[in-house]
Amino acid sequence: MNSKVLFYSCFLLIGIFISAVSQVMLKKAALKKYDSPIKEYLNPLVISAYGLFFFTTVLSILAYKGIPLSMGPILEATSYIYVTIFGVKIFGEKINKQKIIALLFIFAGIFVYSLLG
Repeated sequence: MNSKVLFYSCFLLIGIFISAVSQVMLKKAALKKYDSPIKEYLNPLVISAYGLFFFTTVLSILAYKGIPLSMGPILEATSYIYVTIFGVKIFGEKINKQKIIALLFIFAGIFVYSLLG
């Protein structure tokens, strides 16, 4: 992998991580009770999360200038790993056998692509 692809891959991975943080922010906002439906959508947490989603879209556009299209979905699969970790650490979710197997398949896919892709 040349340095240009590595540089732009980092852009995409940073964007994916920020996107996972945004998902956590939206879930935190969804768990709160609000006085009105408008306050559910027009509160700082939700607006910030959507702002971060916009920022990650810009990062993705920049990243695809330097990485092959076939590499994008492989790197984006790392979001499942981030979301699982955040779910366990922040929301106290439990990891069952099915989630572990699914994460192993994701790791295997990333590994196979990085060796053979």
